[in-house]
Amino acid sequence: MSPEEKARQIIDYKLEQSGWILQDMSELSIHVSIGVAVREFPTSTGEVDYALFVDGEPVGVIEAKRDDSGESIRQG
Repeated sequence: MSPEEKARQIIDYKLEQSGWILQDMSELSIHVSIGVAVREFPTSTGEVDYALFVDGEPVGVIEAKRDDSGESIRQG
């Protein structure tokens, strides 16, 4: 399994455990639930790993990164 596939499995699991409905672009229906995460969503600046929609409105994106890159978000 590639690092990208492993990361997707982990992200998918965490999103599902948090109550998000996961979709691929081929099955796009952002109004199917309050929270929908769409994999490989195209944007004007390129494709994002996940686009997050709440009540059909875009609210954020998730970009998968290697474990050793980036920083953890912490509440102070």
